[in-house]
Parts: sequence; C-alpha cells; structure tokens
Amino acid sequence: MISLFIGLAVLLLAIVLFFISGLQRRASGLPGGRVIYSDTRAWGAVEKPLFDRDLGLTGKPDYLVEQDGRLIPVEVKTGRTPTAPYDSHIFQLAAYCLLVHKATGKRPPYGIIHYPGGDFAVDYTADLENAVLDLIADIRISEHRPEVDRSHEDAQRCRGCGFRDVCDQRLG
Repeated sequence: MISLFIGLAVLLLAIVLFFISGLQRRASGLPGGRVIYSDTRAWGAVEKPLFDRDLGLTGKPDYLVEQDGRLIPVEVKTGRTPTAPYDSHIFQLAAYCLLVHKATGKRPPYGIIHYPGGDFAVDYTADLENAVLDLIADIRISEHRPEVDRSHEDAQRCRGCGFRDVCDQRLG
C-alpha cells in the first residue's frame, strides 16, 4: 500500500514538473524542439558564432532550435513589445537565417523574434533573403565612403550613441 502511495506521489510530481517546464518553454519564446545552440551565458559556455567568409558576416542567434529536421533561429529582445517587429530586428533575424543556411546547408523556413509581451514568427522568404543581401552589400559600400559628419545637435541623443567613445564630433 505504501509503495502504491509513493508511486502515485512520484507520478504526480512528474506531471507537475512537466507542466512547469512547458510553461517555462512558452515563456522563453522557444518553439517545440531540441535547443542545439544557445548564446546565453546562463546555460554555460557560449557557442562559437556563425560565420560566412564570402559575405564577411558573423552572428550569434540567442537560440537555434532543431524542429523536425529544420533549424529555427530565435532572437530574444527585451524592453517594450511592439505591435509588429522592428525592421532592424527582422533584418537581424534574416541575417541569422542566412548564416544558418550557409553554415549547415539547411534553410530555415522562418525565425522567431521573442519580446517580453509576445512572439513574432518571421518567414524567411526569398524576398527577405534578397533584402538582407542587398543591405549587406550597401553596408560594404558605405564602409568605403568618406566619413560623414554627425547629423544632429541633440546632446541627449549623442550621450546615448554607441559610437560616442570613438567619435571626434561628440557633443559636450
């Protein structure tokens, strides 16, 4: 009788833990599948970045999930959840899709952008791939242009700029 009681208690505990793990997976924005890559230090050593020498492109998606033989990049964002994903986030995710395809030969059908208030699945279409390739080409061309003077007079914007430490035109 006691062994039956212990068996039922263990089964109940397993069901509760399974339910909690499902809630945590949904909260993380990860689709069902096996996480095969993670760029979060919480899980241990960070994986090496994906790299394509021909494009001169490197990147590390937050997660790469294998689902039914397909690889799905997941990018986790913090802050305010928009009504639609920001273009910059879409292009970042598209670059990860491109890198995954180049590195593995498996073309992701889509990627996921996870915001605190919801997820967006972004289809990795031929049009999106071409748009990110065009953007990469534009960036490469702009790297060879002469420096451009800053285009603002807003000290607060200047203080928040990621190039402030190396800018010779920073305000105050």
